[in-house]
Amino acid sequence: MTLAELTNGQEAIIIKVRGHGAFRRRIIEMGFVKGKKVLVIKNAPLKDPIEYQILNYKISLRRSEAELIEVVTVEEAIHFAEQEYHGTSITDEDLAKVVSEKRKTINIALVGNPNCGKTTLFNQASGSYEHVGNYGGVTVDVKSTTFEHKGYTLHLSDLPGTYSLSAYSPEEVYVREHISQQTPDIVINVLDASNLERNLYLTTQLIHMDVKVVIALNMFDDFQKRGDNLDYKHLGKMLGMPIVPTVSSKGKGINKLFDKAINVYEDKVREARPVKINFGNQLEKSIQKVEDLIKLDQELATKFPPRFLAIKLLEKDKGYNKYIKKKNYHEILKEVESQQEKIEDCRNEDIETTFTDARYGFIAGALKETFKENPIQRRRRTDAIDNFLTHKLIGFPLFFLFMWIMFQATFTLGQYPMAWIETGVALLSDWLGQIMNEGSFKDLLIDGVVGGVGGVIVFLPNILILFFFISFMEDTGYMARAAFIMDKVMHKIGLHGKSFIPLIMGFGCNVPAIMATRTIEDRNSRLLTILINPFMSCSARLPVYILFIAAFFPQYPGTILFALYATGILLAVIVARLFKRFIFTKSDVPFVMELPPYRLPTLKSTTRHMWHKGQQYLQKMGGIILIASIIIWFLGYFPRESSKTQEIQTQIEQISQQYDSSIRDASSTNQKQELTAEKEARIKTLEEKEHVIQQEESYIGRLGHAVEPVIKPLGFDWKMGVSLISGIAAKEIVISTMSVLYQSAHQQDENSTALVENLRADTDKEGNLVFTPLIALSFLMFILIYFPCIAVIAAIKKESGAWKWAIFTIVYTTALAWLVSFGVYQIGRLFF
Repeated sequence: MTLAELTNGQEAIIIKVRGHGAFRRRIIEMGFVKGKKVLVIKNAPLKDPIEYQILNYKISLRRSEAELIEVVTVEEAIHFAEQEYHGTSITDEDLAKVVSEKRKTINIALVGNPNCGKTTLFNQASGSYEHVGNYGGVTVDVKSTTFEHKGYTLHLSDLPGTYSLSAYSPEEVYVREHISQQTPDIVINVLDASNLERNLYLTTQLIHMDVKVVIALNMFDDFQKRGDNLDYKHLGKMLGMPIVPTVSSKGKGINKLFDKAINVYEDKVREARPVKINFGNQLEKSIQKVEDLIKLDQELATKFPPRFLAIKLLEKDKGYNKYIKKKNYHEILKEVESQQEKIEDCRNEDIETTFTDARYGFIAGALKETFKENPIQRRRRTDAIDNFLTHKLIGFPLFFLFMWIMFQATFTLGQYPMAWIETGVALLSDWLGQIMNEGSFKDLLIDGVVGGVGGVIVFLPNILILFFFISFMEDTGYMARAAFIMDKVMHKIGLHGKSFIPLIMGFGCNVPAIMATRTIEDRNSRLLTILINPFMSCSARLPVYILFIAAFFPQYPGTILFALYATGILLAVIVARLFKRFIFTKSDVPFVMELPPYRLPTLKSTTRHMWHKGQQYLQKMGGIILIASIIIWFLGYFPRESSKTQEIQTQIEQISQQYDSSIRDASSTNQKQELTAEKEARIKTLEEKEHVIQQEESYIGRLGHAVEPVIKPLGFDWKMGVSLISGIAAKEIVISTMSVLYQSAHQQDENSTALVENLRADTDKEGNLVFTPLIALSFLMFILIYFPCIAVIAAIKKESGAWKWAIFTIVYTTALAWLVSFGVYQIGRLFF
């Protein structure tokens, strides 16, 4: 009996709540849980919705929702209790026991491919004798039986054999409609152990149905005779579905299978958990947009699992598309069509193939870790390539070779467009200097805006090249293989290979990389991945690396750049190992690494991904970096005068007057020219001195001098301190800050070449070089490790759900940066 069948004023006790994920959770949160009494207040005039009273408050449910709540009336409960207790007084505890006994009825659906032994299992379990054949399509309708097992009443339904849950055949439609509408308590997915890859395709679709599943690994005796090996317990943990080996024809494993089904029903099995197949960033965004629209309609979200329906609509499933059109969900259809067009335009293939490949990629990743075929493996193109790229001996060297090529190309190929942009920035500065009148606004525009933003924008080509390589490796499927070959290393530090994907994404930007950790189900593993992600050198750090490498390590640019990225990875490994030992000590939940088939991406797709990232970089130029550059310029520009600068101005005036008098009295042209040159040289020296004094006494100079004692042991001066402080907002601002602070008093062109020369030539009061290769290396180490930008801290807070982890990241990364830089500088001084 369901809640919808009750009449006004009738009272009942809840037995169980059926339905799907979000809906079921919402209903339970409202108080509709086993054993609670619920009273029908009234039906609406059109019989929908219905008002109920539960836990001393009133609530309305749609009839479609009420039909998913099974109840027993209080009268029935008392009647059953009287039969057992023979007229004695009946307490609420006695009624609860009746409800508990009623709940011991479990609806189970058998689902599987044709000829997987499903009907044989049905016959063994129930004692029925249905016709069994060794070809597909024997079961063309549903067969049901009821039997007792260890105090539970099991209603077992043998659904038609099907390869998937698409709309290609009546069997497929029937199975998915039965699961979504009848919502069985447990689905037993029967797999043919001799053909796992094909059988698991249906399993991946059941994952989206948001139902509890137990897998029967059938024909296990034949599987063992072939010498194959499967770690089915590990596979079950990754799928979120416990696996029980069975031999249906001999009745082996059947009792254990139903024992497991009962335990899953009672929520006693840890490995039975919701799992989400990640289809990749682009598909996931499309799925989420459609899913969000489905969830807005309560009736639709109750009738179908929202994620499953969203995927089916995007796959152009005829049955569900027809239903949506019939119900006039125009907004959903419009969004579906829009997303389909985007995906097919980008992928250059039909959308159903895209989803199919993604599912088989998930299956390949699961079997790669758990299944070993003996003695002969099928050889396909993907397998052949994988045997080479994921080889235990050459896999690692190839991976590091690809990484080195990427960084070498980023630096080398980027030099040419960098030079063009530098020329453009220099010409713009010169033009503005010629047409504008002297004053603060001119200085702001040239030194603050053009100098600050221009100093960063020249590195756009390097960013685009880096993203091109990353996008290419993602689109070809190699990035997933990189995660696979790093799986063993990741396990050593307490993570799974799947955590490697967010870490690799960190080379682009740490913010989306941290958000990508949502796919990691285990909280400890997710937090650990988040905390070490800032060690992955994001594209914002790349301009700083390129600037200092060009200035102090021009002989081996690609190698030094690769070494910096490798150092970040090494530190991540060390820190992860320590955190796993002392903070996140609990064992992690296993995950599946999707291994999609290799494909040659279109230039359009890769370029689009690359430009999307470049566009974000340009938007940052016009936002935070522009604002920061103006603020830094202001802090460095004011106050304009002090007693020391006025004294120098007086000296300049006196020198000018003296030389002007001498030049007038000079007897020859050569003498006049010599005196003029001498005058300009002395004035220039004083102006440079005035510029240095003005910078040191400016607001930003005072801030720099305040932090200088802390960073002095690292070899840094106050200007570096200011640059590091400004880099808290965004690492690119380190460059724009240096473009402002290290400019010459007479310098007009603000480009990276001029900045490189200024960094090389800058000296302290004693005339010593401020930067040496050793100090530059110490500075790069600090940039690599310290305080990730504010956006990353916000992302950590959001994804971890607590400020404590964000603050912890700030403290430990900055402290570690100081220690590493201190070690590099102090130890380096002993040898250089």
